[in-house]
Amino acid sequence: MAAPKAAILGQKTGKADLDAAVFGETFHMSLVHETVRAELNARRRGTSSTKTRGEVAMTGAKAFRQKGTGRARAGALSTPQRIGGGIAFGPKPRGFTVKVNRKARRRALRAALSLHAERGTLAVVDPSKFDAPSTKSAAEALDSFGEGRALVALAREGEENCAKSFRNIRGAVVLSADEVGVADIVGAARLVLSQAAVDALTARAAKEPKEAAS
Repeated sequence: MAAPKAAILGQKTGKADLDAAVFGETFHMSLVHETVRAELNARRRGTSSTKTRGEVAMTGAKAFRQKGTGRARAGALSTPQRIGGGIAFGPKPRGFTVKVNRKARRRALRAALSLHAERGTLAVVDPSKFDAPSTKSAAEALDSFGEGRALVALAREGEENCAKSFRNIRGAVVLSADEVGVADIVGAARLVLSQAAVDALTARAAKEPKEAAS
């Protein structure tokens, strides 16, 4: 199997080498689905709340007398079918956390990265070429690298000019390499990484070293 490589953004020729142990993983649909579901659930705030009939500020007295009015009999005004009454089976604050094992998360991250490497939708950008923020230069480089939603992952420090160049482009999302999840990678049509981001993601997705036998 040939070693995986990535295109260099803004260059017609030249390839960047990738770690085969990370970018050569077989795609695992079930693992990726499980991890994406857990990540999206973790982003939910879970703060929606409604009041039940016992929590609304309303009298518990009977609306009107049982007989003699010619109307249908009615009980408390706080019942769900009445305006201003409580909500039946409404949402309450809750957590949506779904547990996924660390090894499964790393394997899903490797699978997502490998999918882009296999499809040729992974490119490496050189942040040192952006001496100053230039959206025009970033847009021209990105336009030469296919179409669709682009995820640009950069390191936290030393790449501010590059981040500012890409962040105003429609359809481009700029994230720190530490914040990128499997859901972000799978949801992007193109993946653009700096070399520092490649190293950071490689370290995150790498398999744990085996413990030395005692």
